[in-house]
Amino acid sequence: MALLAAGCGGSAEAGTDGDALTAADALPTEVPAGTTLIVGDPTTQKAFELAGDDIDSDFSFEVEWANISGGPATTEAFRAGSLDVGSVAEIPAIHATWTGLDVQIVASVFRENWQDAPIYEFAGAPGVELDDLEDLRGHRIAFSPGQAQGAIVLRALQAAGLTKDDVELVELPATGDVYVTALAAGEVDIAPLGGTQLYRYLSSYGADGATSVKHHLRDDASHLYSPTEVVEDPAKAAALREYVAAWAAAKIWVAEHPDIWKEKYYVEDQGLSDQDAQYLIDHAAVPDVPSDLSETIARTQDTVDLLAAELDQPVLDAADLFDERFGPVAGEAAQAEAAGSGR
Repeated sequence: MALLAAGCGGSAEAGTDGDALTAADALPTEVPAGTTLIVGDPTTQKAFELAGDDIDSDFSFEVEWANISGGPATTEAFRAGSLDVGSVAEIPAIHATWTGLDVQIVASVFRENWQDAPIYEFAGAPGVELDDLEDLRGHRIAFSPGQAQGAIVLRALQAAGLTKDDVELVELPATGDVYVTALAAGEVDIAPLGGTQLYRYLSSYGADGATSVKHHLRDDASHLYSPTEVVEDPAKAAALREYVAAWAAAKIWVAEHPDIWKEKYYVEDQGLSDQDAQYLIDHAAVPDVPSDLSETIARTQDTVDLLAAELDQPVLDAADLFDERFGPVAGEAAQAEAAGSGR
């Protein structure tokens, strides 16, 4: 069970007088009656449903679920004032800040097995030879600057000793089957693909000479983030604190129940074939939910510095993107869930 009292620290009454919270205030632990949190996190929503009493998701506030996922859609909803928290990869919070949106990352999860189970690989169009990252040279590469797929392209070029001048970056949104379609149509030579998109692409075009190569770089960051006004609101912050704890527990529960997740989520809910679902289970994350976000912030700073240089953006202080008060809440809840499951 998730320990919702984890990591609260300080006075439970801090900020409950209606004043805006600051980073120096302890997170409130009492959620006022009538509080609603609008959440764009469909995967965790399903995890709560399947876990039942295994996860304490009987919140003391109303959750309004929004069927929103991915950086662009989440950021758009934040701008519209129609979402309080969303689940995204590493880049959206950085990109949102560059576009004038004030946001805070409140929790993070990584993959302990990131070397063996990366999120993305570089897939080549039929006939494109890919043995290592240096083979990116001279090719047209699908590129989305505001998404995680764009960041891994830039990291790969850097790791290979290449620059943008050594390749042609073709800006395409990393949504749906856009990259797969572009590869199949010969519009790009290489694209970062992950999950069932990679599996299906290689299954369909491998006989024609399509291949992929692992990049051996970290691409595993995933965050919960919110508009800053949410974490400054005492009622919303208290509700978010509860949600963060349950979210962290859900990450562990999913990893500990692969058979249920495969059948009930991948097959029944998402409509995947048994083969596709098994591929995802075989390449699933071993979750690492840190309490201390200092290493996360350092990694994010490296990403900011790289993107700022390559995309001609101002350098940000990555620490300003994080509300570190939520870190212990997430980390301790994940540890409690893992201990309860015997992990």
